[in-house]
Amino acid sequence: MLKVGSVYGRTTYYNGSTSPEGFEFELAQGFADFMGVRLEVYPYYSYRELLPQLDNHQVDLIAANVTMTEQRKLKYRFGPAYQSVNFELVYKKGEDRPRDIKQLEGDLTIVANDLYREPLVSIIDEDDAIFWRETDEKDIEELLEMVSKDELDYTISDSNILAVARRRYPNLGIGFSVTDTLQIGWLLNKDTDDSLRAALIEYFGSIQTSGFLSALEDKYFGHIQTFDYVDTRAFMRAVDRTLPTYRELFEAYAGENDWRLLAAMSYQESHWKPRAKSPTGVRGMMMLTLGTAKDMNVTSRIDAEQSISGGSRYFSSLLRRIPARIQYPDRTWMALAAYNVGLGHLEDARKITEGQGYNPDLWVDVKKHLPLLRQKKFYKSTRYGYARGDEAVNYVDNIRRYYDTLIWLEDQTELPSIEDLPIAPEEPLDEAELENSDGNTNDTPPENKPEETKE
Repeated sequence: MLKVGSVYGRTTYYNGSTSPEGFEFELAQGFADFMGVRLEVYPYYSYRELLPQLDNHQVDLIAANVTMTEQRKLKYRFGPAYQSVNFELVYKKGEDRPRDIKQLEGDLTIVANDLYREPLVSIIDEDDAIFWRETDEKDIEELLEMVSKDELDYTISDSNILAVARRRYPNLGIGFSVTDTLQIGWLLNKDTDDSLRAALIEYFGSIQTSGFLSALEDKYFGHIQTFDYVDTRAFMRAVDRTLPTYRELFEAYAGENDWRLLAAMSYQESHWKPRAKSPTGVRGMMMLTLGTAKDMNVTSRIDAEQSISGGSRYFSSLLRRIPARIQYPDRTWMALAAYNVGLGHLEDARKITEGQGYNPDLWVDVKKHLPLLRQKKFYKSTRYGYARGDEAVNYVDNIRRYYDTLIWLEDQTELPSIEDLPIAPEEPLDEAELENSDGNTNDTPPENKPEETKE
């Protein structure tokens, strides 16, 4: 049996709808499978509670986003480094941005453990008094929420956790980096048998070679590396004001898919505007081409119900046509890319991926090569030719961010429904009426769609 200590959190370990989830959990499960032993995870509410368990050999190792500082290296051993982070000073956008520790004007509260204390201690003079507060009652996600809500002036967060939190609280800003880049590794007792560390070195080497580590990083962090404050705020407002009008339709027509994924797709396509139209002629809530609409028996693309139903069925058909060997969630991300750029272009990109020595069944590898469909030396030898593959990558990343936000919002509180609105939704116009108009509906979608989209 492998006994692993961790802490509760979105980037470490948490109980999903059907089973445990989290980046550290999946890494630990992979290591247990590699060793051929059963995994037993002992999750705690704080890092400080974990250390005595390791000191007393109650757990074999700690997997909890632990940074490799010199102080920790003196007391413990580490497995191989597998990620890197910075610690950032976090404030609320709209307030004066502090650019160094001397510009702080207000309350700074951090989680009460060495993970957060050491970065601060490292940037103050030995003679300086401690000027921050520490709490055992709040975790880092709660402190970030407090900053967002003006209940706290500042806190310290590692960059991975902050990237996830900013999808929920887009008004969180980075004042300055408290540390240089730090590596993350699993923490081992100083007198741990060398065989365990040797196995860790072999395991991490194998998952780097196989692409499993890259795929796992992409699953949890790949779509949140870039942050758009304006877009995130606009999406949160649309969830409150517009989504309740259409939520029942997304739920009714999602089929075997998660309705929140379908809603995220629709927001990326049209910002939930039934009359949206692109210069290339795709239109409606799910931005269907005439050909796709005909195939899906959609008679009016600007009818919200028909568009959502047709888009959902078309997406499901793409999922079925993705090669069976491709597993979830990669299968979902590839079907999303195909919805945007076309299944033929996706297959071209997968062949390029394989030709470059990467795995065509992993989204993390395919998304690196989709942009090559813009380059003549690559697309001239493909079946379907030129495509704006980079737009498909951005398309998938955006949907994943919207989807994550919808999942989180519903976990926190029930999303509003149509009954919560003071007025009834507006009846969509007949498509024929718009076809005969000048098309100036002010429902322009967020970006132009390529001509080959969904044909």
